[in-house]
Parts: sequence; structure tokens; C-alpha cells
Amino acid sequence: MSIHVPLPVPTHSHETPPPSALSEKEQTLYDRVLEHFSAVDYTLSNVNQEKAALTVDEKFWLSYECLLRYLRATNWNAEVTIKRLEATLKWRHEFGIYDKITPEYIEPETTTGKEFLFGYDTHGRPAIYVSPSKVGAEESPRTIELTIWMAERAFDLMGPGVETLALMVDYADSTRNPSFGLCRTTLDIIQTHYPERLGLALIAHIPWLLNAFITLLTPFMDPYTRQKLVFNPVINENGLFRTAADAEAWDADSTSRVFEPDQLIQEGWNGSQRFTYSHAVYWEALVKLCEERRSSMFVVWHRMGGKVGIKEWDIKVAVRDETIDAHVDVNGALTENGQLQS
Repeated sequence: MSIHVPLPVPTHSHETPPPSALSEKEQTLYDRVLEHFSAVDYTLSNVNQEKAALTVDEKFWLSYECLLRYLRATNWNAEVTIKRLEATLKWRHEFGIYDKITPEYIEPETTTGKEFLFGYDTHGRPAIYVSPSKVGAEESPRTIELTIWMAERAFDLMGPGVETLALMVDYADSTRNPSFGLCRTTLDIIQTHYPERLGLALIAHIPWLLNAFITLLTPFMDPYTRQKLVFNPVINENGLFRTAADAEAWDADSTSRVFEPDQLIQEGWNGSQRFTYSHAVYWEALVKLCEERRSSMFVVWHRMGGKVGIKEWDIKVAVRDETIDAHVDVNGALTENGQLQS
């Protein structure tokens, strides 16, 4: 039987530990950044004064983990971190993350199923599938906007301790490459405004012409991004692996597997999920899933004080536990992903 909807957020923890304690120096630098954005009279400079004060969405975005991601990206330079965070806050204003790029606005770009969210890797990272063969000949700003919208929805679907996503690009049946300009612009946005958000980029069925294209693009990738690229991953009955050596060495106790078969779609990725993109069914389900989860996280965030610097870990653990409680029936059986567990 085919499936047409995204998989729910796993309720198991993937054995991800809570955030580790900072060193004394790191804590001092973190506190400096937190203090800057927590000031009662804080406003963004060089923006419309009506939008200068931080909104609820922006305070929610400025989580403990968010500040740390930027601190690590700047090699723990507090002043540079503040500047980069402010640049991203302004970019999110201008790009329309919170108001322009709504589900209604972006939906026309999604009807072919060229990008969709489905499943989670063995680290709990949500997977964004991209099919270049379904991308039209004409590229528009909405092409980039769709990629960013999908990334934002992947963040909605991350469980406790998960901060990165998995990108799945299948070049099967593709007769053209995306333009260099489109790739360069998207890469710049990801590296500048989404530091430490790409966990893995798996690129399958690469045509030989793409090798030269990637060679041209590689100099514009930072080392962190380059090391996340995996070309032609190995897929067998046990799941998906980075290399043939990982696949051959795998056993039930190893951690080399990237995806379990039941988290992979069948078409193009040889998974066990017979997923078929049916826009009328999938789109409504994805939007509902993300909006309900984001709403739940906002409720918890407000309950925890509704301020800058609240831990994503604490919010997501609370949402996860409430979800589990809601799925326990009167007999104590746990329902996970729609299945009763004994």
C-alpha cells in the first residue's frame, strides 16, 4: 500500500544527550551574546523602526542552541557572533520568513513534488528529498524560497538534540543541472544564515556532467559544508550507508548506517516506504503537522518564560513527553507512528 503523507516526528530520543555544559570561557562569551539580545530596550539598527524591536518569532528563534551555533561558527568571537546574528535577523525580515513565505504563497512551487520532507535518519535528522528532474526549465526566486521554506519546516520537525537536517538529492532521470547562479545563491544563504544546520547531503545517481559543475561550485563551499557531501551512497536491504565499506561492515550493533529502510522512500532510494507524492494529500498533511508542532513548541516556550535563550532541548523534550502521554491508551499501550506497541 502506498503512503502519501510525511512521517511524524519520532518519539524516541535517538540516544541524543542533552547539551553539554560550557567551559567557563564559553559561558562568559555566551552570556555576552545573550545579554545583548535580552536587553529590554534592544532594537535592530538600520531597519524600519516599527519592526526594530524583536518579535515573538525572533525571540523564539534566538534560542540557547541558536546562539551557540553562531558562536561556534565564529570561533567563539562574541562581537562577530552578534553582528552575524543581527545580519541574519535583518535577512529574515527582508526574505519574508515570517510573513511573506507562507504555505499559501509557496504552494504553487510544490505541486510536482520536486521537494518534500519524509522520514528521519538514524540521528533523527529530518530528510528533505530533492528531484532535479522535476524542476522546470524556468528558475525563479520562488525556487530558492521553496528550499528555505522546506528547511524551516525541517527545523519544526526536529526532536530533542537534533539541530541538523539531511538533504537527499536524486539525479535519476535528470537531463539538466540547476543554474550556477541559483546554486551559488542558495549556498550563500545556507552558509551565512544557517550555520551548522546541514547534517548531511546525500547525492545519488550523479551524471558525469555534474562532476564538472560540482568542481566549479566547490571553491564557494566552506570546509564544514564540503565534508557533509556524500556522492552515490550505498543502499542495500539493510538501509543506506556512506560507503561500500560501511555497508559491508555493518551489523546490528554498529552505528555506520545512515538510514534504516523504513525511513527511506522506495522510488530512487530503495527503501521500504512506498511513498508516492500526491500533492492534494501530502501538502495539507505536512502543513498541518508542522503548524501543530510549532504551536505546541510555542506554548511550551511561553510557559518557560517566552524569552531569548531558552533551550530547544527543554522545549522539545516537553513536547515529546506530552505527545507520548497523549498516545498512551487506557490500557497503557503506547501508540507510536500509528502502531500499538506491546
